[in-house]
Amino acid sequence: MSEATQDFTPLEKPHEEWRRELTPQQYAVLFEEGTERAFTSPLNDEKRPGTFLCAACGLPLFTSDTKFDSGTGWPSFFDPIPGRVETKRDFKLVWPRTEYHCARCGGHQGHVFTDGPAPTGKRYCNNGVALRFEPREG
Repeated sequence: MSEATQDFTPLEKPHEEWRRELTPQQYAVLFEEGTERAFTSPLNDEKRPGTFLCAACGLPLFTSDTKFDSGTGWPSFFDPIPGRVETKRDFKLVWPRTEYHCARCGGHQGHVFTDGPAPTGKRYCNNGVALRFEPREG
């Protein structure tokens, strides 16, 4: 569950609509909890100031000042915008992991780990295809 009060209305949309609006890869990651191959997203190398938004509903999830190069091949952040992601336990592998998703549409973004940099020590390892980037103007 998110830690801050939500400043948006949760979005409920039938999966058939999402399937029509997204690419097959985006749909597979966002609504079937898939994973894109490492080092395939141009957002992994994005270094401009700006905001990373959910590719499905456009909710801002991360700011560029929380992005870091984790060396994993996926865009990584040490802290989301408060209240914008929610977590749940994922048991798809042998050990449990913490999955996170967009708090507005429920779209799967990635997994959070405890090997990130200060100040949080967390690594939000995100599928690039689940995000879109909006550069900061000016």
